[in-house]
Amino acid sequence: MSDLAAAYAECRRVNAAHGRSYYLATLLLPASKRPAIHALYALARVADDIVDHPRPDPAPALDDLHRRLRNGDESDFVVTAARDTIERWHIPWSLFDDFFAAMRMDLHVTSYPTWSDLLGYMHGSAAVIGLQTLPILEPLPGLAEVAAPYARDLGLGFQLTNFLRDVGEDLDRGRVYLPQEDLDRFGVTVAQLRRRAVDESVRALLAFEIERARGLLATAGLGIRLLHPTSRDCVRTALALYGGILDEIERAGYRVLDRRVSVGNRRRVSLAAAGLGRAWLVRRDVARRELARRPHHTHHASVWSTSENPNARSSTGA
Repeated sequence: MSDLAAAYAECRRVNAAHGRSYYLATLLLPASKRPAIHALYALARVADDIVDHPRPDPAPALDDLHRRLRNGDESDFVVTAARDTIERWHIPWSLFDDFFAAMRMDLHVTSYPTWSDLLGYMHGSAAVIGLQTLPILEPLPGLAEVAAPYARDLGLGFQLTNFLRDVGEDLDRGRVYLPQEDLDRFGVTVAQLRRRAVDESVRALLAFEIERARGLLATAGLGIRLLHPTSRDCVRTALALYGGILDEIERAGYRVLDRRVSVGNRRRVSLAAAGLGRAWLVRRDVARRELARRPHHTHHASVWSTSENPNARSSTGA
């Protein structure tokens, strides 16, 4: 195994270990696209770990990761795979600069007065993640700019869902990602949240934010039609999995202050399995159409499917 392939393999393990719903959705992508998604996830995970498990001064470690990503570091598997992904898929560097700027905000900003203020943070922490993955998901020819707003909402919807799932954990870190204007609207105080008290006012607040998250996920879903057919079931399944988290919060009576709710394994696997069957049929049909368009003498070589090979970029990989 080459050093690059080993780096991608390590990123896949990080994704599988820490991003269960996200990882299941990636299985619906062609094998040629999965390594790039794993690399981007692993990079974000490493940055999150620096911020969420801070040492006395985490800023230098975050700056060092950003610098090594920009300059290269062959000794770091995440940097190696992420840089290759950025260059291979022509992802703008500015998206990563914005991401690290948002991560630095987490080191000193603990609350957000308004939804607009929170969106300013979420641009770098979430919207740009959707935009980073967009080239890998392959918008249809000429539709990249049209697809971009949907990719932004995809990232925003996923992160707002995570915020709602992790309210209690974020409180433990001294952060509140629910806008203060929304707390005021429903008569909720931060002190009340810290007491882990879930009363009618807290339930009303969380119900309001859940509907906001569902709106973002629904809007993002409208952009699926703009993507290459082999990417659509991945996004469709990811939306269903994240929507399932919102459903589980409601089923738990909005008790997210003292526990972390999640979609059960059976439900996650069921959603992924259904999408996997559809994705396989789509990839088979796309492969057949591409074979039909090629000269006869190339057919024999093209039937070999790619494994998780970062050097293969065909959308028809198995």
